[in-house]
Amino acid sequence: MLTTIAQLEALYGQPHERAVRKEIPYINEDYRAFIEVAPFAVLATAGPEGLDCSPRGDAPGFVRIVNERTLALPDRIGNNRLDSLRNIIAEPRLALLFIIPGVGESLRVNGRGRVTNDPQWLDSFAVEGKLPRTVLLIDVDSVYFHCSKALVRSKLWDPAHHVERSRLPSAGEIHRRINGTQFDAATYDRELAERVRTALY
Repeated sequence: MLTTIAQLEALYGQPHERAVRKEIPYINEDYRAFIEVAPFAVLATAGPEGLDCSPRGDAPGFVRIVNERTLALPDRIGNNRLDSLRNIIAEPRLALLFIIPGVGESLRVNGRGRVTNDPQWLDSFAVEGKLPRTVLLIDVDSVYFHCSKALVRSKLWDPAHHVERSRLPSAGEIHRRINGTQFDAATYDRELAERVRTALY
């Protein structure tokens, strides 16, 4: 087992200069382009109750660039677990990983979050007259892009490697296995698509 940073560095060696230089403390023109077209991001947080890594998605550019050091992310309707937001209240540090369909590179933003329910912020993110509960304001500490190797290895965008949903347990079946046979999995699955459609915002 490796237990020290020195052991890791001895095994891996030093990072390539380009890998270090691509990390900058602000959103430049190139990194802005990624954020403005990204419809999906993963939000990572840590707090006293543990870690969280949550998907966030909406229309391309749903994470708003306020300025080169600030982002704004609306919190749309969800399951009300509030894992990410609880963590941010206790420990503001976070990371966002932006993923763009069909694009190999991804973009990482590290920073610190603040949660607001200021009506001006909420109103500015209205969709079909529906407001987010809160908006996450992110003070940017560093931004850098990841090369395409991980997505190339995974064949994530290759339709020939897409998985048929029927190969996996349905949402209803998962709930039934956890909650017991009294859970009506068939009804849950039958109504799921409509629930999702009507509860996006």
